[in-house]
Amino acid sequence: MTTAAGPMPVASPPGPPRHPFDPDPVRATKARAVFALGLMGALTGLFIGGVVPATVALQLARQARREAYASGGFLTGAAWLRRGETLAWTGLGLVAVSVVVALVIGVIRLAEAPYGHDFAPNVD
Repeated sequence: MTTAAGPMPVASPPGPPRHPFDPDPVRATKARAVFALGLMGALTGLFIGGVVPATVALQLARQARREAYASGGFLTGAAWLRRGETLAWTGLGLVAVSVVVALVIGVIRLAEAPYGHDFAPNVD
């Protein structure tokens, strides 16, 4: 078997070739914001204040996914979105735990308090 002289053929990338006017793939700016807000929500989740950044992160993640789908693959950053959503859900879970613990402590303190008025012994 003999081989032909000349350059080796280059394998083309999978899928249809890119048009020259197609934009370059870019990371979505909302992906970084979702991650930052999710991290803030997870860090402040035990202090009840984490509910605000976590909720905003989940709403931004929803918008970013919709924009990424509409862009046809030219917006990237799905990993940042997943991490941010995970952190946001973690923050919301910590908020829920904090609220439940506060309610249990409140109920226990209420149960320990004397019922009714505690009058002096000389009052009818």
